[in-house]
Amino acid sequence: MKKRILFVVPLPPPVHGSAMMCQYIKDSCIINDASICDYINLSTSRRMDEIGKWSIKKIFRFIGSYFAVLFKLLTHHYDVCYLAITCHGMGFLKDAPYVLLCKVFGCKVIIHQHNKGMANDVNRWPYSWLFPLIYKNTTVILLSWKLYPDIEAVVTREQVVICPNGISDIDFVPQKHCNNIPNLLFLSNLIESKGVFDLLDALKILNEKGYTFVCNFVGGETKEIDVHRFQAEVHMRKLDGLVFYLGSKYGQEKYDIFSKSDVLISPTYNDCFPLVLLEAMRQELAVITTDEGATTDIVSDGITGLIAKKRCPEDIAVKISLLLSNPEKMIEMGHEGRKRFLESFTIENYEKRMSEIVNNEFIN
Repeated sequence: MKKRILFVVPLPPPVHGSAMMCQYIKDSCIINDASICDYINLSTSRRMDEIGKWSIKKIFRFIGSYFAVLFKLLTHHYDVCYLAITCHGMGFLKDAPYVLLCKVFGCKVIIHQHNKGMANDVNRWPYSWLFPLIYKNTTVILLSWKLYPDIEAVVTREQVVICPNGISDIDFVPQKHCNNIPNLLFLSNLIESKGVFDLLDALKILNEKGYTFVCNFVGGETKEIDVHRFQAEVHMRKLDGLVFYLGSKYGQEKYDIFSKSDVLISPTYNDCFPLVLLEAMRQELAVITTDEGATTDIVSDGITGLIAKKRCPEDIAVKISLLLSNPEKMIEMGHEGRKRFLESFTIENYEKRMSEIVNNEFIN
Protein backbone atom coordinates (compact mmCIF):
# COMPACT_ATOMS: atom_id res chain seq x y z
CA MET A 1 0.00 0.00 0.00
CA LYS A 2 1.04 3.58 -0.60
CA LYS A 3 2.42 5.50 2.35
CA ARG A 4 0.53 8.54 3.55
CA ILE A 5 2.86 11.52 3.99
CA LEU A 6 2.22 14.92 5.53
CA PHE A 7 4.45 17.64 4.09
CA VAL A 8 4.79 20.68 6.35
CA VAL A 9 6.83 23.01 4.20
CA PRO A 10 7.37 26.65 3.18
CA LEU A 11 5.87 27.46 -0.20
CA PRO A 12 6.26 30.56 -2.41
CA PRO A 13 5.79 33.45 -2.12
CA PRO A 14 8.34 34.71 -1.26
CA VAL A 15 10.66 33.01 -3.70
CA HIS A 16 13.77 31.50 -2.10
CA GLY A 17 15.62 28.19 -2.35
CA SER A 18 13.79 26.22 0.35
CA ALA A 19 10.34 27.32 -0.84
CA MET A 20 11.15 26.54 -4.47
CA MET A 21 12.38 23.03 -3.67
CA CYS A 22 9.24 22.36 -1.63
CA GLN A 23 7.10 23.60 -4.50
CA TYR A 24 8.91 21.14 -6.78
CA ILE A 25 7.91 18.34 -4.39
CA LYS A 26 4.30 19.52 -4.32
CA ASP A 27 4.23 19.55 -8.14
CA SER A 28 6.09 16.25 -8.60
CA CYS A 29 4.16 13.45 -10.28
CA ILE A 30 6.88 10.98 -9.23
CA ILE A 31 6.49 11.76 -5.52
CA ASN A 32 2.72 12.25 -5.47
CA ASP A 33 1.99 9.13 -7.54
CA ALA A 34 4.11 6.98 -5.21
CA SER A 35 2.45 8.23 -2.00
CA ILE A 36 -0.73 9.79 -0.66
CA CYS A 37 0.44 13.33 0.07
CA ASP A 38 -1.03 16.24 2.02
CA TYR A 39 0.61 19.68 2.13
CA ILE A 40 0.51 22.50 4.67
CA ASN A 41 2.37 25.77 4.17
CA LEU A 42 4.36 26.66 7.29
CA SER A 43 5.69 29.94 5.90
CA THR A 44 4.44 33.00 7.75
CA SER A 45 6.12 35.47 5.37
CA ARG A 46 4.54 36.40 2.06
CA ARG A 47 7.19 38.91 0.93
CA MET A 48 10.97 39.05 1.26
CA ASP A 49 10.79 42.13 3.48
CA GLU A 50 8.62 40.21 5.98
CA ILE A 51 11.32 37.60 6.66
CA GLY A 52 12.87 38.09 10.08
CA LYS A 53 10.10 40.42 11.28
CA TRP A 54 7.16 39.72 13.56
CA SER A 55 3.67 41.06 12.83
CA ILE A 56 0.06 40.34 13.76
CA LYS A 57 -0.51 38.85 10.30
CA LYS A 58 2.39 36.45 10.76
CA ILE A 59 1.14 35.37 14.19
CA PHE A 60 -2.29 34.55 12.73
CA ARG A 61 -0.66 32.67 9.84
CA PHE A 62 1.37 30.61 12.33
CA ILE A 63 -1.71 29.80 14.42
CA GLY A 64 -3.66 28.89 11.29
CA SER A 65 -1.02 26.53 9.93
CA TYR A 66 -0.42 24.98 13.37
CA PHE A 67 -4.10 24.12 13.74
CA ALA A 68 -4.15 22.88 10.15
CA VAL A 69 -1.39 20.40 11.04
CA LEU A 70 -3.25 19.40 14.20
CA PHE A 71 -6.45 18.79 12.23
CA LYS A 72 -4.65 16.64 9.67
CA LEU A 73 -3.00 14.57 12.38
CA LEU A 74 -6.33 14.09 14.19
CA THR A 75 -8.20 13.00 11.07
CA HIS A 76 -5.54 10.92 9.26
CA HIS A 77 -2.87 8.38 10.08
CA TYR A 78 0.45 9.41 8.53
CA ASP A 79 3.32 7.03 7.97
CA VAL A 80 5.76 9.91 7.63
CA CYS A 81 5.78 13.62 8.42
CA TYR A 82 8.23 15.57 6.27
CA LEU A 83 9.18 19.02 7.55
CA ALA A 84 11.42 21.62 5.91
CA ILE A 85 12.11 23.82 8.91
CA THR A 86 14.46 26.68 9.70
CA CYS A 87 17.25 25.20 11.83
CA HIS A 88 18.53 28.30 13.67
CA GLY A 89 17.45 31.46 15.43
CA MET A 90 13.86 32.61 15.85
CA GLY A 91 12.85 30.70 12.75
CA PHE A 92 13.71 27.44 14.48
CA LEU A 93 11.71 28.42 17.57
CA LYS A 94 8.74 29.14 15.30
CA ASP A 95 9.02 25.85 13.40
CA ALA A 96 9.92 23.50 16.28
CA PRO A 97 6.31 23.13 17.51
CA TYR A 98 5.31 21.52 14.20
CA VAL A 99 7.92 18.79 14.73
CA LEU A 100 6.85 18.24 18.34
CA LEU A 101 3.23 17.96 17.27
CA CYS A 102 4.07 15.28 14.70
CA LYS A 103 6.08 13.39 17.32
CA VAL A 104 3.20 13.51 19.82
CA PHE A 105 1.10 11.61 17.28
CA GLY A 106 3.83 8.98 16.91
CA CYS A 107 4.74 9.79 13.32
CA LYS A 108 8.11 9.05 11.77
CA VAL A 109 9.72 12.42 11.11
CA ILE A 110 11.97 13.57 8.27
CA ILE A 111 13.61 16.99 8.64
CA HIS A 112 14.99 18.49 5.44
CA GLN A 113 17.79 20.98 6.10
CA HIS A 114 17.72 23.68 3.42
CA ASN A 115 19.63 26.13 5.64
CA LYS A 116 22.37 26.13 8.23
CA GLY A 117 23.33 27.87 11.46
CA MET A 118 22.73 25.20 14.13
CA ALA A 119 26.39 25.26 15.14
CA ASN A 120 26.02 28.89 16.24
CA ASP A 121 23.09 28.08 18.54
CA VAL A 122 23.89 24.63 19.88
CA ASN A 123 25.34 25.87 23.19
CA ARG A 124 22.75 28.61 23.74
CA TRP A 125 19.53 28.37 25.71
CA PRO A 126 16.87 27.29 24.75
CA TYR A 127 18.44 25.63 21.72
CA SER A 128 20.80 23.49 23.82
CA TRP A 129 17.87 21.44 25.16
CA LEU A 130 15.44 21.93 22.28
CA PHE A 131 17.73 20.68 19.46
CA PRO A 132 18.11 17.15 20.96
CA LEU A 133 14.36 16.99 21.58
CA ILE A 134 13.52 17.94 18.00
CA TYR A 135 16.16 15.87 16.21
CA LYS A 136 16.05 12.69 18.32
CA ASN A 137 14.82 9.67 16.30
CA THR A 138 14.49 11.63 13.08
CA THR A 139 15.89 11.23 9.61
CA VAL A 140 17.72 14.36 8.43
CA ILE A 141 18.13 15.17 4.74
CA LEU A 142 21.23 17.19 3.91
CA LEU A 143 22.06 18.66 0.52
CA SER A 144 25.72 17.62 0.88
CA TRP A 145 28.07 16.01 3.40
CA LYS A 146 29.91 19.34 3.40
CA LEU A 147 27.01 20.71 5.45
CA TYR A 148 27.24 18.00 8.14
CA PRO A 149 29.70 19.86 10.42
CA ASP A 150 26.94 22.39 11.11
CA ILE A 151 24.73 19.72 12.74
CA GLU A 152 27.21 17.09 13.97
CA ALA A 153 26.86 18.14 17.63
CA VAL A 154 23.18 17.14 17.50
CA VAL A 155 22.68 14.66 14.64
CA THR A 156 24.58 11.40 14.11
CA ARG A 157 25.83 10.35 10.68
CA GLU A 158 23.48 7.35 10.81
CA GLN A 159 20.50 9.74 10.81
CA VAL A 160 21.64 11.54 7.66
CA VAL A 161 20.74 10.93 4.03
CA ILE A 162 22.00 13.09 1.17
CA CYS A 163 19.82 14.58 -1.56
CA PRO A 164 21.30 17.34 -3.76
CA ASN A 165 18.87 19.85 -5.20
CA GLY A 166 17.76 19.76 -8.80
CA ILE A 167 15.78 22.01 -11.13
CA SER A 168 13.79 21.53 -14.31
CA ASP A 169 15.41 21.93 -17.70
CA ILE A 170 14.19 24.50 -20.22
CA ASP A 171 14.36 25.05 -23.97
CA PHE A 172 16.81 27.79 -24.87
CA VAL A 173 19.17 28.84 -27.64
CA PRO A 174 22.79 28.62 -26.43
CA GLN A 175 24.84 31.79 -26.87
CA LYS A 176 27.60 31.13 -29.42
CA HIS A 177 29.76 34.11 -28.52
CA CYS A 178 30.31 36.68 -25.76
CA ASN A 179 28.80 40.14 -25.91
CA ASN A 180 31.00 42.94 -27.23
CA ILE A 181 30.60 44.54 -23.84
CA PRO A 182 30.65 41.63 -21.35
CA ASN A 183 27.39 41.28 -19.42
CA LEU A 184 27.87 40.19 -15.81
CA LEU A 185 24.90 38.93 -13.81
CA PHE A 186 24.10 38.85 -10.10
CA LEU A 187 20.81 37.04 -9.43
CA SER A 188 19.59 36.87 -5.86
CA ASN A 189 17.42 38.78 -3.46
CA LEU A 190 19.31 41.80 -2.16
CA ILE A 191 20.80 40.35 1.02
CA GLU A 192 24.21 41.37 2.34
CA SER A 193 25.31 37.76 2.92
CA LYS A 194 24.80 37.07 -0.79
CA GLY A 195 27.83 39.28 -1.35
CA VAL A 196 26.09 42.31 -2.88
CA PHE A 197 28.58 44.84 -1.56
CA ASP A 198 31.58 42.56 -2.13
CA LEU A 199 30.64 42.39 -5.80
CA LEU A 200 30.14 46.14 -6.02
CA ASP A 201 33.59 46.64 -4.49
CA ALA A 202 35.07 44.17 -6.99
CA LEU A 203 33.42 46.01 -9.88
CA LYS A 204 34.85 49.28 -8.58
CA ILE A 205 38.33 47.73 -8.73
CA LEU A 206 37.77 46.50 -12.29
CA ASN A 207 36.42 49.86 -13.41
CA GLU A 208 39.42 51.68 -11.98
CA LYS A 209 41.68 49.27 -13.87
CA GLY A 210 39.94 50.09 -17.14
CA TYR A 211 37.95 46.89 -17.75
CA THR A 212 34.82 47.23 -19.86
CA PHE A 213 31.61 45.58 -18.61
CA VAL A 214 28.05 46.05 -17.47
CA CYS A 215 26.61 44.22 -14.49
CA ASN A 216 22.91 43.59 -13.94
CA PHE A 217 21.57 42.89 -10.45
CA VAL A 218 18.32 40.91 -10.49
CA GLY A 219 16.35 40.05 -7.34
CA GLY A 220 13.88 41.31 -4.79
CA GLU A 221 14.43 44.18 -2.38
CA THR A 222 14.74 43.21 1.29
CA LYS A 223 14.69 44.89 4.68
CA GLU A 224 18.51 44.95 4.48
CA ILE A 225 18.87 46.48 1.02
CA ASP A 226 16.14 48.34 -0.84
CA VAL A 227 16.52 50.03 -4.22
CA HIS A 228 17.41 53.40 -2.68
CA ARG A 229 20.26 52.00 -0.62
CA PHE A 230 21.47 49.95 -3.57
CA GLN A 231 21.55 52.94 -5.90
CA ALA A 232 23.37 54.99 -3.26
CA GLU A 233 26.02 52.27 -2.94
CA VAL A 234 26.43 52.17 -6.73
CA HIS A 235 26.80 55.94 -6.92
CA MET A 236 29.31 56.00 -4.04
CA ARG A 237 31.53 53.61 -5.99
CA LYS A 238 31.16 55.64 -9.21
CA LEU A 239 29.54 52.73 -11.03
CA ASP A 240 26.60 54.66 -12.51
CA GLY A 241 26.04 53.56 -16.09
CA LEU A 242 27.82 50.27 -15.44
CA VAL A 243 25.65 48.65 -12.77
CA PHE A 244 21.88 48.34 -13.12
CA TYR A 245 19.21 47.05 -10.75
CA LEU A 246 16.45 45.32 -12.73
CA GLY A 247 14.22 44.17 -9.87
CA SER A 248 12.72 40.70 -9.55
CA LYS A 249 12.35 38.62 -12.70
CA TYR A 250 10.56 35.32 -13.15
CA GLY A 251 9.82 32.81 -15.86
CA GLN A 252 10.72 33.81 -19.40
CA GLU A 253 12.02 37.22 -18.31
CA LYS A 254 14.59 35.53 -16.09
CA TYR A 255 15.56 33.04 -18.80
CA ASP A 256 16.06 35.91 -21.24
CA ILE A 257 18.40 37.68 -18.80
CA PHE A 258 20.49 34.51 -18.46
CA SER A 259 20.62 34.20 -22.25
CA LYS A 260 21.90 37.76 -22.63
CA SER A 261 24.55 37.35 -19.92
CA ASP A 262 28.12 36.06 -20.16
CA VAL A 263 28.88 35.03 -16.59
CA LEU A 264 26.98 34.65 -13.32
CA ILE A 265 28.67 35.98 -10.17
CA SER A 266 27.49 34.73 -6.78
CA PRO A 267 29.96 35.86 -4.06
CA THR A 268 27.87 34.45 -1.22
CA TYR A 269 29.14 33.93 2.32
CA ASN A 270 26.04 32.34 3.83
CA ASP A 271 24.47 29.64 1.68
CA CYS A 272 23.89 25.91 1.48
CA PHE A 273 23.17 24.90 -2.11
CA PRO A 274 22.34 27.98 -4.22
CA LEU A 275 19.82 27.16 -6.93
CA VAL A 276 21.03 30.13 -8.96
CA LEU A 277 24.22 28.21 -9.73
CA LEU A 278 22.16 25.39 -11.21
CA GLU A 279 20.10 27.89 -13.20
CA ALA A 280 23.23 29.44 -14.67
CA MET A 281 24.76 26.08 -15.57
CA ARG A 282 21.47 24.99 -17.13
CA GLN A 283 21.78 27.92 -19.55
CA GLU A 284 25.49 27.42 -20.27
CA LEU A 285 26.84 30.31 -18.22
CA ALA A 286 30.24 30.25 -16.60
CA VAL A 287 29.99 30.80 -12.86
CA ILE A 288 32.09 32.69 -10.32
CA THR A 289 31.20 31.86 -6.74
CA THR A 290 32.79 31.27 -3.33
CA ASP A 291 33.63 28.16 -1.29
CA GLU A 292 30.51 28.34 0.83
CA GLY A 293 28.21 25.51 1.89
CA ALA A 294 28.06 22.96 -0.91
CA THR A 295 28.96 25.31 -3.77
CA THR A 296 32.09 23.30 -4.62
CA ASP A 297 29.88 20.23 -5.06
CA ILE A 298 28.15 22.19 -7.82
CA VAL A 299 30.91 24.24 -9.47
CA SER A 300 34.14 22.56 -10.54
CA ASP A 301 36.89 25.16 -10.13
CA GLY A 302 38.59 25.84 -13.45
CA ILE A 303 36.17 23.61 -15.38
CA THR A 304 32.62 24.96 -15.01
CA GLY A 305 33.60 28.18 -13.25
CA LEU A 306 35.93 29.79 -10.74
CA ILE A 307 35.95 29.77 -6.93
CA ALA A 308 36.83 33.06 -5.24
CA LYS A 309 37.65 33.79 -1.61
CA LYS A 310 34.73 34.76 0.59
CA ARG A 311 34.40 38.40 1.63
CA CYS A 312 37.34 39.30 -0.62
CA PRO A 313 36.46 41.84 -3.35
CA GLU A 314 40.06 41.81 -4.55
CA ASP A 315 39.97 38.08 -5.31
CA ILE A 316 36.50 38.34 -6.85
CA ALA A 317 37.86 41.07 -9.13
CA VAL A 318 40.79 38.84 -10.11
CA LYS A 319 38.45 35.96 -11.00
CA ILE A 320 36.20 38.23 -13.07
CA SER A 321 39.20 39.70 -14.88
CA LEU A 322 40.42 36.22 -15.81
CA LEU A 323 37.20 35.55 -17.69
CA LEU A 324 36.92 39.05 -19.15
CA SER A 325 40.38 38.54 -20.61
CA ASN A 326 39.59 35.07 -21.96
CA PRO A 327 36.09 34.92 -23.50
CA GLU A 328 36.80 31.56 -25.16
CA LYS A 329 37.41 30.04 -21.72
CA MET A 330 34.20 31.64 -20.50
CA ILE A 331 32.23 29.92 -23.28
CA GLU A 332 33.96 26.59 -22.67
CA MET A 333 33.10 26.71 -18.97
CA GLY A 334 29.48 27.36 -19.88
CA HIS A 335 29.40 24.25 -22.06
CA GLU A 336 30.94 22.14 -19.30
CA GLY A 337 28.47 23.55 -16.78
CA ARG A 338 25.55 22.52 -18.98
CA LYS A 339 26.92 18.97 -19.18
CA ARG A 340 27.33 18.79 -15.41
CA PHE A 341 23.78 20.07 -14.87
CA LEU A 342 22.31 17.38 -17.12
CA GLU A 343 24.34 14.67 -15.39
CA SER A 344 23.67 15.58 -11.78
CA PHE A 345 21.18 18.37 -11.12
CA THR A 346 17.98 17.85 -13.10
CA ILE A 347 14.61 17.85 -11.38
CA GLU A 348 14.14 14.19 -12.37
CA ASN A 349 17.22 13.22 -10.35
CA TYR A 350 15.93 15.19 -7.37
CA GLU A 351 12.38 13.78 -7.51
CA LYS A 352 13.54 10.16 -7.79
CA ARG A 353 15.90 10.56 -4.85
CA MET A 354 13.26 12.29 -2.71
CA SER A 355 10.70 9.61 -3.52
CA GLU A 356 13.18 6.92 -2.49
CA ILE A 357 13.87 8.68 0.81
CA VAL A 358 10.30 9.38 1.92
CA ASN A 359 9.10 5.89 0.92
CA ASN A 360 12.06 3.89 2.21
CA GLU A 361 11.74 1.58 5.16
CA PHE A 362 15.10 2.65 6.63
CA ILE A 363 13.58 5.89 7.94
CA ASN A 364 14.14 6.12 11.69
